[in-house]
Amino acid sequence: MLHIHVFWKLNYKVALQTSVQLGGKRVGIVGLGSIGAKIAKRLEPFGCAISYNSRRKKPSVPFPWFKNVYDLAVNNDVLIVCCMLTEESRHIIRKDIMTALGKEGVIINVGRGALIDEKELVQLLVRGELRGAGLDVFENEPDVPQELFSLKNVVLSPHCAAATPECFDALEELITANLHAFFSSKPLQSVVELE
Repeated sequence: MLHIHVFWKLNYKVALQTSVQLGGKRVGIVGLGSIGAKIAKRLEPFGCAISYNSRRKKPSVPFPWFKNVYDLAVNNDVLIVCCMLTEESRHIIRKDIMTALGKEGVIINVGRGALIDEKELVQLLVRGELRGAGLDVFENEPDVPQELFSLKNVVLSPHCAAATPECFDALEELITANLHAFFSSKPLQSVVELE
């Protein structure tokens, strides 16, 4: 019984050292598209102060907009990265951005692995220069940097949120609707703007 108590106490202590309360945190979202907007909607009930960075300011969005990711990082506790991967956004989260977030900063990447300079991220996490990270994408998938497996301030998960029957049904409906619209010379339901 004593062994269980000591084990529980040690694990509890580690959890206290690495856990972060979400309520009231300043959260910056990199990429306020459909996924970023849904993340913001889910964060609002927790009392988070939300701000964002995207290619341009969105007039209908009530959150503060930052023209560059560096200023977004300076003004937030957490960065959630969910923008598209393009040549311009590759390594959009560089060492200077992560350093600007600070030692208490947390980075969550649900976009694409190459949005973050993964080598720098690993080094900052190992040295304790970032509080933590939540990653479900990696720069060289399926390879995950070995150092991440031993860190207590990192949560790793497979990028499989869309792998549900409901998601596949919705995707099939959208593709079918877009094909009908295209061949009928009608507007598509979902348009991707390439700039």
